[in-house]
Amino acid sequence: MPISGGSGSPAVKEVGPNVRSKDVMRLERESVIPILKPKLIMTLANLIEHGTDRAEFLKLCKRVEYTIRAWYLLQFEDLMQLHSLFDPVRGAQRLEQQNLSSEEIDVLEQNFLTYLFQVMEKSNFTIVTDEEIEVAQSGQYLLNLPIKVDESKLDKTLLAKYFRDHPLENLPGFSDKYVIFRRGIGIDRTTDYFFNEKLDVIIAHTWSWLLKISRLEKLFSRKPAITPIPDAKKTDEVTADKEEDLFVERIRLEKLELNLKNLLGKITIQEPTFDRMIVVYRRASDKAKKDRGIFVKHFKSIPVADMELVLPEKKNPSLTPMDWVKFLISVVIGLVTLISSLEMPKADIWVVAAILSGVIGYCAKIYFSFQQNMVTYQNLITQSMYDKQLDSGRGTILHLCDDVIQQEVKEVIVSYFILMEQGKATVEDLDIRCEELILEEFGERCNFEVQDAVEKLEKLGIIGRDSVGRIYCAPLKRANDIIGPTTEELVMKANQGPSA
Repeated sequence: MPISGGSGSPAVKEVGPNVRSKDVMRLERESVIPILKPKLIMTLANLIEHGTDRAEFLKLCKRVEYTIRAWYLLQFEDLMQLHSLFDPVRGAQRLEQQNLSSEEIDVLEQNFLTYLFQVMEKSNFTIVTDEEIEVAQSGQYLLNLPIKVDESKLDKTLLAKYFRDHPLENLPGFSDKYVIFRRGIGIDRTTDYFFNEKLDVIIAHTWSWLLKISRLEKLFSRKPAITPIPDAKKTDEVTADKEEDLFVERIRLEKLELNLKNLLGKITIQEPTFDRMIVVYRRASDKAKKDRGIFVKHFKSIPVADMELVLPEKKNPSLTPMDWVKFLISVVIGLVTLISSLEMPKADIWVVAAILSGVIGYCAKIYFSFQQNMVTYQNLITQSMYDKQLDSGRGTILHLCDDVIQQEVKEVIVSYFILMEQGKATVEDLDIRCEELILEEFGERCNFEVQDAVEKLEKLGIIGRDSVGRIYCAPLKRANDIIGPTTEELVMKANQGPSA
């Protein structure tokens, strides 16, 4: 399964109950440096032997960050200005003040999406595919009610127009209504008794067995809504064809071995999580007035199997298989008892009435219990969203812009440090050396965009190429002189007064 993973440990060790067969996902690492910038800079600075060189390196790091931040400032300012026009809360008022035509607004909203998606790409976010949605819908983790999107409440023109003008490969089937971005991989483990969930699993296994022996399996089985991708990287065995990949085992209740210990005791279930998820969509407009608001919502630590948590405009859940089985069992028992009573030589009308009342009452009890459970689950979903939703709108965009700057700065600093310490190198050699440095000093495997870092170093003017194309860097003091004092440094110096 082509799910990209961020930083993390190697293959996750098996935890929790015995499972019938291992369900392992291979996760590709992202092009990102997972170490925090302050830790990265101080660790590299401490590797420099001479104190004067160390001080020059720290100064260079600040100048690199200030300069890169200035490069992006105008682009990010345009993005924020456009977002202010399509903010779901106050954007409509601002658009009215601009006195723009409908065609001009259409152009502006497409420009906003273009800038936004460029920032998403720079921040190493990837659009969720049909295959990943299929995996989410094929299993359960903590969310045990089926969740679906009410597509009638979503606009179908905004994103459809964008992707017609900016076609991408492997777009999901719902990309005309909403887009889900994801970045990074984590692990979520939960330990509990899960009594109700275990009962659901037992009923589901029994129901599948009954369908199989009665040969009604094909009649009741639902056709998958999404066609699996042939070369999907989901596998039941751990293969090491790519050493840099991560392997994570999914431990779910559906795979639970039905022994007494697991049924009565606590168990630990495990699921990979998307470290960050962002959802972009627009609500459907009524006939009277077109809604121009664009929602951008940011979530954290969403389990893959519970990805439905981030879906926009969710429908109310329906009855679970367990509820339907309760209905069927109660009706069958009631009918059998009723028929048996009627076949008696002297059928008592009061007995028949009591049986019917009992069956109807029990069915009503199941229905109202479901309604109460649905309220409880809605509260759980609401609470989960409260805990897992990081931000929305302007706050999310500001976070993305800062992510871009932090990543670009780290890439440039690591690349320059390698050239400074180890001498001339080709782009390919520099890529290998950077990976080795991160692994040796921080114990992390990563694969960031060295070519992008080289282009920025050339733009800064602190690297060059020799006659055979190898890259070399200017000495530290010379590099600082080339970049020169930044605006931030001049302001800080002015604040310190004439004596500084």
